[in-house]
Amino acid sequence: MEQKTTSKHPKGLPYLFFTEMWERFGYYLILGIFVLYMIDSEKGGLAFNDKSADDIFGTFIALTYLTPFLGGFLADKVLGYIKAIYIGGALMGLGYLGIGLFKELPLFYASLGLVILGNGFFKPSISTLLGNLYNEEPYKNNKDAGYNIFYMGINIGAFICNIIAAFMRNKYGWGPAFMTAGVGMFIGLFVFTLGRKHILQANILKPSQDGDTKISDVLLKVFLPAIIAGFIGWMIPNNIFGSDSTDAFIFACIPVIYFYIMLYVKANSEDKRPIGALLAIFAVSVMFWAVFKQNGTALTRWANNYTDRSIPAPLVEPLRAINLIDGKDGVKGKNFEKKEVSVYDDQYRTVKDADGNPVKEMNQDIYFRNISENERAKLEANPSQEVALYNTELFQSINPAWVILLTPVVVGFFMLLRRKGKEPTTPSKIVLGLFISALSCLVMVGAVYAGNNGLVKVSAIWLIASYGVITLGELCLSPMGLSLVSKLSPPRITALMMGGFFLSTSIGNKLSGVLASFWYEYDNKAYFFIVNFGLLLIATLLGLSILKRLNKIMKEKGVN
Repeated sequence: MEQKTTSKHPKGLPYLFFTEMWERFGYYLILGIFVLYMIDSEKGGLAFNDKSADDIFGTFIALTYLTPFLGGFLADKVLGYIKAIYIGGALMGLGYLGIGLFKELPLFYASLGLVILGNGFFKPSISTLLGNLYNEEPYKNNKDAGYNIFYMGINIGAFICNIIAAFMRNKYGWGPAFMTAGVGMFIGLFVFTLGRKHILQANILKPSQDGDTKISDVLLKVFLPAIIAGFIGWMIPNNIFGSDSTDAFIFACIPVIYFYIMLYVKANSEDKRPIGALLAIFAVSVMFWAVFKQNGTALTRWANNYTDRSIPAPLVEPLRAINLIDGKDGVKGKNFEKKEVSVYDDQYRTVKDADGNPVKEMNQDIYFRNISENERAKLEANPSQEVALYNTELFQSINPAWVILLTPVVVGFFMLLRRKGKEPTTPSKIVLGLFISALSCLVMVGAVYAGNNGLVKVSAIWLIASYGVITLGELCLSPMGLSLVSKLSPPRITALMMGGFFLSTSIGNKLSGVLASFWYEYDNKAYFFIVNFGLLLIATLLGLSILKRLNKIMKEKGVN
């Protein structure tokens, strides 16, 4: 009797699932409150201006996905994937603790640096281990489903972290909230250790072949030139791409991109076509990440200033009991009355004096600037009544919640199509994901018009719907990208090509910060989201233009 494999998954999957869940718990906890912390001028934040915060955020998330290029290479050639995960996880855990402990900027940035380096070792290695577990029968045909399940683990971590972050910062402040991320990372390493015996067989260092790139070549011909190019970009007067950090990042990427292009040029005839296919996918993925990662900037800003965050009366006491009511706005009897608060301009940016300190005055909290006339009338009639609000970072849990809900649906749908012989190829799923993601931008265009371009707060339903649409696109693209790398990469450079996938994520992440910084250039915010729609539509068309060729290469490799 033929063995059925549709429900077969390796024993190591749950351990990698929970390791990644706890690692992403820490990472997304940081991202959920990072911008809020940097722009906060009321409760012990850094009081940066919004544009600088966007720039730092974009640079941070970009660099965390740039370092997997080098980390993946070292894991492939020297360390092995298990050792790289321990090194990366420890560095990230220490970095998270440092962000919470140190407010002095040099130590704050050094802590961010530990996270950036740690992710470089951790991220490509755990993704490669997962792919290796599925390289043998009876698991081989379930690799896409395995990556989807793994991706759900990522998003369980991303979902719960924002709830914990809100609790911690409401009850204890910013520092302990950030330090919680470090605790999560070390829990993840403990889980990984428990499952190590089920993962060891996937920790295979690939044998070197003639023409393979040497470590010395990477360090001297790629890493060192990237540092030099980044320094040049930083020092060039009159910023080219908007800020010193953006110039430095773009310049630093040039040697790395050149390396991947030459990897294709110098590849043997067997490897050239699959490497070329992966580079094409990396290129179109950049635009997806440039839009998607605005959840930490533009969409957080939308949630904070343009979304009705008031909590329905029946939920107030239960949420108060677990410290999930925004401490600033949910203090009983002090909502609508005037008190000393920071002054904000028409774009909700903190106004500062000549010394860079936030200007204070007796006024109502900024949240009440654009509430509806009905709500305003109620509050004016009884200004001491409580208005309990959801923490802004809780909106960061909407996307992972959708992932958790929709992953079984998406996996089940594609398995149904597979049984009927109609399952799309992995490249087809990626192009479909780009188009669906573009539609999410149109939902936000509708939100802008519903709120009369920010004059009145809109229902949270708009954000929930937008996140739901882009999550469908994400599930077609992101886990499928990881699966595609595992399927097409020459075995000896799989983690290196994983690093290439994360390089595309890195560039997209940086572009997300650049795009978000243009938020204030648009008087009509609908145009901001229309530009994002246009970028994803262009990426979709580019994907369609190469889809036939990609599918042909997949067929040649004997994978779907």
